[in-house]
Amino acid sequence: MATTAQSYSYTRPSGVDGGLLGLSTSGGTTGSGPRAHPHFFSGVLTQAAPAAAALIGLADVAQTRYHQPRPTGFRDPVVTCNGDRLRLESFSACGGVYARLDVLEAAMDGEVHERGTTNVDVNGPLREALARVGGSDPLHLAVGEEELAVTTLDGAVVEKKVPLPDRWLRGFAEVQVITAGFDPRAELTGPDAVRFLRSLRGRTPMWAVPAGRTLRLAPRPAPGAVCLAGADRLRTMLPLLRFARALRAYGPPVAAGSGPAASVWELELPGMRYVLALSPERSRGFSGEGAVLDALATDEAAGDADLVGALLAFEPRVEPDLLAERSGLPLDRTKAALVQLGTSGRVGFDTAEAAFFHRELPYDPSRVAALNPRLRAARALVEDGSVRFTGDGVAVVATGGGERLVRFDGAGDAASCTCPWWHDHRGGRGPCKHVLAARIVRREASAEAVR
Repeated sequence: MATTAQSYSYTRPSGVDGGLLGLSTSGGTTGSGPRAHPHFFSGVLTQAAPAAAALIGLADVAQTRYHQPRPTGFRDPVVTCNGDRLRLESFSACGGVYARLDVLEAAMDGEVHERGTTNVDVNGPLREALARVGGSDPLHLAVGEEELAVTTLDGAVVEKKVPLPDRWLRGFAEVQVITAGFDPRAELTGPDAVRFLRSLRGRTPMWAVPAGRTLRLAPRPAPGAVCLAGADRLRTMLPLLRFARALRAYGPPVAAGSGPAASVWELELPGMRYVLALSPERSRGFSGEGAVLDALATDEAAGDADLVGALLAFEPRVEPDLLAERSGLPLDRTKAALVQLGTSGRVGFDTAEAAFFHRELPYDPSRVAALNPRLRAARALVEDGSVRFTGDGVAVVATGGGERLVRFDGAGDAASCTCPWWHDHRGGRGPCKHVLAARIVRREASAEAVR
């Protein structure tokens, strides 16, 4: 698994000093352009204790490897200021758990200096200081500071180099596309949420089935159920239970016989939401799901994404209807462009509001497509002329392992393949390279026919 070092530069370490929580920022993107150390917010967190506990939870996820645990280093969270809220995101070292803290308008009182996205420094002493935050007193917060205020006496900066595995970066993109297809499946009030979460044990994949005011765990799926693959991966919610107002679960439609699926678990806190997205299995990170492959393979969506992306302005909710009007694109192509933007880290998805939000991950977006081996293999098949259509929606794809038959179901993109990958996963982990290659050739032929 390839790994690339990400360099962070901070003017000082983040910390809690005299009732001020100062989060130091690294290089990022703002509404007015790139900034080395953007200054997003200064004011007050009106709910200090739950915010501090949730920040520790984010840091715990970022340094945990849930599958085959072994020591790993810190990966600094990503923070986005969307004007009326702050969103902090992290991803587990194994690539199977995505965490986000949304600090909403009701929990913050102060001045927004800029909108944008960057990394914030999280270190050991900061975690220790956050663990001591309690009571009902508000906590002053600065996300970045004015340059003169943060310059250290000797002019030095804090430098970090953190390894970012390829699967971690791909997972950050995959999870947005996967969860965009989820619907709410259950809602538990605070006391019921506490009882349910405290009752969870074990790592065996289970299904949470609505039962009255709560959820019961079952070994097999049923309509309306939500997959819970590894209850231990919800553990960072436990210290937050004393603040819990509700627990909501989101997932894709399932039926009897459905295989493991990803899920989203959202804990409502005073003025905040703490969100965990879990991959279908503890041993499978989101980078293996393949949900972004179709979006990455579509040239039209890539071009539309450039247009739509230029219209984004770090909105807390991206409205497709408004974007379609402003871009002049049909609504379906606008929505496809948003999916494409999700694959490159330029939008996230909020299941609570069923809407994308604008953010710019502070990593190289071009790496996402380049890192996907199935997409690279599919494009190589196309370039080598290995795909030929025999009519009636059947394509023959020549590979080193022999010929594979790709069959399309009607005029749409739904297709099956005779390769071992398709036999094992049935499309549950995204299309195989043969289906991808056939789709690319089919789309190119359709576009040429229109011309």
